[in-house]
Amino acid sequence: MSRTIAIANQKGGVGKTTTVINLGVSLAQMEKKTLVIDLDPQGALSAGLGVDAEELDKTSYTLLVNSNSAPSSFVRPVQTYLDLIPTNRQLAQAEIELIPEIRRELTLKRALESLQSWYDFILIDCPPSLGLLTTNGLCASHELIVPLQCEYFAMRGLQLLLEHVQKTKQRLNAELELTGILATMYSTGTIHAREVLEEIREAFGDKVFSDVIYKSIRFAEASVASQAMVDYAETHKGARAYKRVTQAIINMT
Repeated sequence: MSRTIAIANQKGGVGKTTTVINLGVSLAQMEKKTLVIDLDPQGALSAGLGVDAEELDKTSYTLLVNSNSAPSSFVRPVQTYLDLIPTNRQLAQAEIELIPEIRRELTLKRALESLQSWYDFILIDCPPSLGLLTTNGLCASHELIVPLQCEYFAMRGLQLLLEHVQKTKQRLNAELELTGILATMYSTGTIHAREVLEEIREAFGDKVFSDVIYKSIRFAEASVASQAMVDYAETHKGARAYKRVTQAIINMT
């Protein structure tokens, strides 16, 4: 049985997709069979792994809404040990089209059941909202990782996310647990970033990963190259931090 982990935060621009790409590639480098799922209509995860999904007819949208095919047929290999279920802009329609469905929050969970035995890890890149797509991601997962930008307003939104997670746990998915909060886009030398990080660690203790992902233009360069930082600049401190976080996740058995 795979470990299925949602990467979620309703605030955009906090490093969710960057985190999924780098954790996914790092897990693959460590020979952990890994599936990453693009559940964000912006399709940044697909693009970041070099897949142009706009003309594809088998995406996470069709998997959720009108699939008569085996879930395995939606899987695209992107690297050794790493597979992807891509998406495109059609996915934005899914929240409306799923409304008539019974137990619509569990649609993704049902679709992934036959894939659970294939993988060591399944990572779900959730959209920047607390809507039905994110709820599907949370209901399909056993664990949650929250990338959190080291800024005050990002921290304020964390409580809203955790309240939504608690309701999802109580009503739909009792197995869901917070694996960790990952501080991202940390600005070196700023008092504000340091104070926010200290407050997060004081509030959540060992749920906050010890490694911090520092802000760096190299992440943008890696995105342009459609590569993970751990491939693009493997000795960069951001790449090394993601590899340590990946090892910490593997050790959480």
